[in-house]
Amino acid sequence: MRQVGRIVAIVLHELGKKIKPGVTTAGLDQFAEHLLAREGAMSPFKNYRPSSSHSPFPGITCMSVNDEIVHGVPDSRLLRDGDILSVDCGAKLNGWIADSAWTFPVGKIGPLAQDLLNTTEGALYASIAMARPGRHTGDVAAAMQTAVESQGFNVIRRHTSHGVGRDLHEDPQILNHGYPGQGPRLRCGMTIALEPMVLAGHYETELRDDDWTVASKDGSLTAHFEHTVAVTEGEPEILTKL
Repeated sequence: MRQVGRIVAIVLHELGKKIKPGVTTAGLDQFAEHLLAREGAMSPFKNYRPSSSHSPFPGITCMSVNDEIVHGVPDSRLLRDGDILSVDCGAKLNGWIADSAWTFPVGKIGPLAQDLLNTTEGALYASIAMARPGRHTGDVAAAMQTAVESQGFNVIRRHTSHGVGRDLHEDPQILNHGYPGQGPRLRCGMTIALEPMVLAGHYETELRDDDWTVASKDGSLTAHFEHTVAVTEGEPEILTKL
């Protein structure tokens, strides 16, 4: 898990250098495919199907722009100065999977967008700090929600953080909102993908026509940050950072 987590971190780091006005999300996705192949890994997202009735996901990564919060499909649109781009990247190596996401500024962004990014990243680390043996999933969720709502933003209601390891989505499922002391207890050795998904406006979302992209219903800006974390006897270990 440490090895595959480092690969995810490398890919996101290298992608971040390429994000600027005038590039396409499809071009960035192709670059991610090249980087994964260079590291001997593959994408767990490509052709992923949450159910047999759902169409396979067409991208290597998820690329979500502005009001798109998760599962954005890479395409030919050009990024513009002032956009924000959430890149969700996974890697699979030797049967193990790690997952991480980061929201990047495109050129110069406005103060609301910057506050949103700062708050969402802060919520990620607030939730990671709670990922300790004996804590409940509700403790993690409550820390995430409090960090977000204290700054006047909202957390998503329909999508969750999750266990990750042999499969992309494993138990436990961890909501972006909750109450301390509720839910299953975390155990030493668990690896979980913690991912605050935050909206500048109302928390209601909608599914776009591509059957994948989830966006804010009111068109407000959104952000998404994620790390794969190991629950240890000591400090939580972030597996998807350099």
